[in-house]
Amino acid sequence: MKIVMIAGDGIGPEISAATKVVLVAADSIFKLNLQIEDEIAGHESLQKYGSTVRDELLQKVNAADGLILGPMSTYDFKDESKGEINPSKFFRKSLDLYANIRPAKTYPGLKAPVHDFDLVVVRENTEGFYADRNMAEGNGEILVTQDVAISLRRITRQCCERIARSAFELARSRNKHVTIVHKANVLKIADGMFIDICHEVAKEFPEVKVDDYIVDAMAAHLVRAPQNFDVIVTTNMFGDILSDLTAELSGSLGLAASVNAGISHAMAQAAHGSAPDIAGKNIANPFSLILSSALLLDWFSHRSNKPNFALAAKSIMTSVEQAILAQEVTMDIGGTLGTAQVGNALAKRLHSIEIFD
Repeated sequence: MKIVMIAGDGIGPEISAATKVVLVAADSIFKLNLQIEDEIAGHESLQKYGSTVRDELLQKVNAADGLILGPMSTYDFKDESKGEINPSKFFRKSLDLYANIRPAKTYPGLKAPVHDFDLVVVRENTEGFYADRNMAEGNGEILVTQDVAISLRRITRQCCERIARSAFELARSRNKHVTIVHKANVLKIADGMFIDICHEVAKEFPEVKVDDYIVDAMAAHLVRAPQNFDVIVTTNMFGDILSDLTAELSGSLGLAASVNAGISHAMAQAAHGSAPDIAGKNIANPFSLILSSALLLDWFSHRSNKPNFALAAKSIMTSVEQAILAQEVTMDIGGTLGTAQVGNALAKRLHSIEIFD
């Protein structure tokens, strides 16, 4: 498997280095034949090439089997005419990575504010309220006058159908329960269409239980009883918000795994930001990017019918669970280790884990 790894901004280089240590260990144990090629994007690329991302990088990623994208300082990138392109948006749109899969669960040994749970948010990734990616050309935000701004939301049948199908296929392999989240009481046409299409797709999966909630009510239900949910499918912005909520309910946003998947490409990406305030201090939690990379290995396993990649992914996830229980973690989740130490400890634990095929 050939992977392009982009370390990113802020804490990106630190957590990417820890992630690479774990992947190298997994490569050795499971005979993955990983080829990891380092590349740059974000601020470093802007300084070197005059653009946060470049066409040659897209060609390189297109030729690879997967991409690992470290956190980016996306808020800094405001003017695309000056090369300030949001790398996350760039790859999601250019590679048509329509399904953002964000699992969240509680961990033994880590105190969480709610009942134990294990769920996945399946978020549509290419349209919705994200104005920087829902137009063929240009941007979906318009400054009409200095006092009036308009943001356009796009919802299409194709995108609704494929994200719904992704959710139901995932639920079929889990607890067979899909919850549709929307705001159809206000967005009657667009979210009404989203709900209708999800229910149409549901007919192909009669074994899967289906319900739906308005997004604000869903936030309350997740805080009160997240254990009642399995797979949550929703539109872009609602999925972004709810998946951060479920990550924090699990104990920390630093545990939030995320993979952006399309038909022929996928990108692992930490769900959190670049955290420039703690960059270079060796205290950042690398688990989000490590777990995201495990999801990328699992995606590649299913795409290429290579079970050793799925086994490697499962073993990485199990090693993270064991590391949390043993408190081999950073201080944000109760440990004393630095970022690099966590990566090394996890790689060592991966070598000693009992593997069951």
